[in-house]
Amino acid sequence: MEVPSCLYLAVLYGTFLSLLLGYGSLGCMEEEKVGLLQLKASFNHPNGTALSSWGAEVGDCCRWEYVTCHNKTNRVTRLSLIDIRHFEFGKWSLNASLLLPFQQLQILDLSLNELTGIQGLLRLKKLRVLNVGVNDLTTIPNLSALPSLKVLDLSFNHINSSQLQGHKYLSRLEVLKLYGNGLMGGIPPIIGTLGYLKALSLGYNNLNDSFSMEGLCKLNLEELDLSNNGFEGSLPACLNNLTSLRLLDLSRNDFRGTIPPSLFSNLKSLEYISLSYNHFEGSIYFGSLFNHSRLEVFELSSNNKYLKVETENPTWSFPLFQLKILRLSNCTLNWPSQVVPSFLLSQYDLRVVDFGYNNMTGKVPTWLLANNTKLEYLSFESNSLTGVLDLGSNSIHYYMCVLDFSLNCIHGELPPFIGSIFPRLEVLNLSGNALQGNIPSSMGDMEQLGSLDLSNNNLSGQLPEHMMMGCISLEVLKLSNNSLHDTLPIKSNLTLLSSLSLDNNDFWGEISRGFLNSSSLLLLDVSSNSLMGQIPDSIGDFSALRTLILSRNYLDGVVPTGFCKLNELRFLDLSHNKIGPTLPLCANLTNMKFLHLESNELIGPIPHVLAEATSLVTLNLRDNKLSSPIPPWISLLSKLRVLLLKGNQLEDSIPLHLCQLKSISILDLSHNHLSGSIPPCLDNITFGREVALMDDTFFIEGFESWWGASPETYSYENQLSVYVDMDFSFETSAESEEIEFITKSRSESYMGNILYFMSGLDLSGNKLAGPIPPEIGNLSGIHTLNLSYNQLTGSIPHTFSNLKEIESLDLSHNRLTGQIPPQMVIELNFLTIFTVAHNNLSGKTPERKFQFATFEQSSYEGNPLLCGLPLERSCTPTSAPPAVKPPVSDNKENSSWETIFLWSFGGSYGVAFLGIIVFLYLNSYYRELFFYFIGEHVPFLRLRG
Repeated sequence: MEVPSCLYLAVLYGTFLSLLLGYGSLGCMEEEKVGLLQLKASFNHPNGTALSSWGAEVGDCCRWEYVTCHNKTNRVTRLSLIDIRHFEFGKWSLNASLLLPFQQLQILDLSLNELTGIQGLLRLKKLRVLNVGVNDLTTIPNLSALPSLKVLDLSFNHINSSQLQGHKYLSRLEVLKLYGNGLMGGIPPIIGTLGYLKALSLGYNNLNDSFSMEGLCKLNLEELDLSNNGFEGSLPACLNNLTSLRLLDLSRNDFRGTIPPSLFSNLKSLEYISLSYNHFEGSIYFGSLFNHSRLEVFELSSNNKYLKVETENPTWSFPLFQLKILRLSNCTLNWPSQVVPSFLLSQYDLRVVDFGYNNMTGKVPTWLLANNTKLEYLSFESNSLTGVLDLGSNSIHYYMCVLDFSLNCIHGELPPFIGSIFPRLEVLNLSGNALQGNIPSSMGDMEQLGSLDLSNNNLSGQLPEHMMMGCISLEVLKLSNNSLHDTLPIKSNLTLLSSLSLDNNDFWGEISRGFLNSSSLLLLDVSSNSLMGQIPDSIGDFSALRTLILSRNYLDGVVPTGFCKLNELRFLDLSHNKIGPTLPLCANLTNMKFLHLESNELIGPIPHVLAEATSLVTLNLRDNKLSSPIPPWISLLSKLRVLLLKGNQLEDSIPLHLCQLKSISILDLSHNHLSGSIPPCLDNITFGREVALMDDTFFIEGFESWWGASPETYSYENQLSVYVDMDFSFETSAESEEIEFITKSRSESYMGNILYFMSGLDLSGNKLAGPIPPEIGNLSGIHTLNLSYNQLTGSIPHTFSNLKEIESLDLSHNRLTGQIPPQMVIELNFLTIFTVAHNNLSGKTPERKFQFATFEQSSYEGNPLLCGLPLERSCTPTSAPPAVKPPVSDNKENSSWETIFLWSFGGSYGVAFLGIIVFLYLNSYYRELFFYFIGEHVPFLRLRG
């Protein structure tokens, strides 16, 4: 009978156990189960569905998710209610009485729940850890009934300094996290009184009073995080007193001055040091850390080049530490030798290494990869390293995620087996080197590669088919400025691609329909190649495109109707092709900011579809064959800052509608067939008169892709949840907005921030007539004004002396008359180009001083009535010299001689006259002959006779 008896007991026990597990009658306490269901209702108010497993088929609440019970008493000891309440139900507060059933609760995590507060008194005598981080608390919960509380996490709420005062129950805390609140000014004094405090996080606040840090120096802290604040001045000397400190994070502040050597020599327990992104100066000696055997993390990425870091000293031994994380970038490293630190030869457990922007010289330290098999992040960006990438065909770096040797002087070819060497690589940046040869086909083995940048090298050959088909995770591909050639691929498997840059290569042939198949493509740049044929209608399949650049190819034909599907386009550049004759009427340009269609085959009137492009900032239609008048709807483009219509066949007068485009800073209507007068209302346009605001006007809306992760093989254990990250960002926007505009007698290219300050008006090469409106002189902020090669008459307005910012003024080849206003000499202090040549100006040239002393004869030639320097015509007329009067003298001797001369001359004349009379009286023949002569030659005597 023993066997049946045993079987009976076993069956009975199994039945009892199933009842226990199924219905929970002997599981968690009924009071706690009811309490949990009430908590669930509070989280879900008014109609949420979170915590759906609570109270369902599983009766034992100790088996519910987010609930942990004691393994013997089955009392609830931990509630991890993280991110339970859905944000759409809005803010809420928790009634503390709902937690009364859980008297054995030790850990309570309510983070990420939109909490605005906890109403009532928390009566949880066993509670050790309370986490209410990432909520909307403005006050600290009442902690007076939490005698066992050791850890309080208030991170990312709205707690200010005044809320901390008077909370005497904080004094028992060992860990306090106030990360990301509204703390301002100095560190709250109450924190300096928390004598049991071991770990303190005040990062991501607005603290700036460095003197208030001295209150922390009296504590026995082991972990201190003050990162991402605004602390200024020098590091407090009292930090040396924190001899128990294991973790010190002062990164991303505004500390200045030197880093005291005693900071490292006194704090021998340090394991984690981060001083990055401050403004330290002076010198530090890395060898002072060599005896810190516990050191694992050292970060000193500087904000400037004024910090000198020396790692080399013949008297130093190798360090006692084995670093895991080393960031030492953007400083003056090992000046003047600038060598790669030799202590790295003794490091064999590195996971993250960043030596970017240090101008280091020497060979590429590929031995770092061989020595550190768990390396995940390696960056030597922007140095002066030389040599080749000798990686060894048999080596495999399984954990490597980010490899960046961009902006160096590395030459040679890429390792042919690079894909198998880094099978899990996610970011590869080798741009800005002197690499040659083909792109290895093994790139296609990197299935996790998200960003590949090989731009600005000397690579040649085709795009490997295996790469285009195998890199299935690729989001960013930049191969610009190489010598890659052949036709574009006819197929690819880059379905996640967001940005593709193949510009400035030698690709030829047509753009095939199957070239790309990524519906998420945001940027496509294949400019400056030798592509030909028509733009495929399949371009419309990339409906997410924001930037499309096909300029400087040999594309022809019409713009396909597929463009009508590109509703998100912000930047379109089809310039320098043979595209025409117009744009499709169905094109949706409402989001377009920058449109470049210059140097194509557009004909007829300016396309009417542009009237809908009300977001346009730049419209460039230069050098086409557009005709007809400038349309009235141009005034609808109220956000225009740059309008370039040069080199077309536009007719009629300059429309008054242009004057409504008040935001324009650059307007080019030159070399058309415009006639009539210059509208005086052009002075309504800004042309640089308003203060330039560095807003997003000339920013091309692209996206910045950010790659970030924590090391797979390492995490630093600490109570403040400070973690080591590996991040890498890359911009995938188009090149900066760029325009060409003639100023200072030459074509200049303006791009980027300079566009906020440049202003100009070019009406040259038309048939404009009449006087120059005086209102043009009101454009006081303009830098360039060109009215040359027209038929303008009248004088130069005196108001031109108001053009105080002008640098280039060209009025040549017109019919202007009158004088050059002399006041311009005094007022136009920035003028470097000035010409009024070939007009009908008169008078004297401006006085040769200030800027006008620099202008040569060519500025004034062709004006026959102009005179003065630098012309050869003098303004003083040439004539005969005046008669010289005999000198007048008062000398009496000279006067008597004059009297004697006059008397003798008179006497001689009288004697001669009497002699003639006597002779005629005595000789009748001569007397008759004399009277005959008189009668013939003296008329009045002849008439009388």
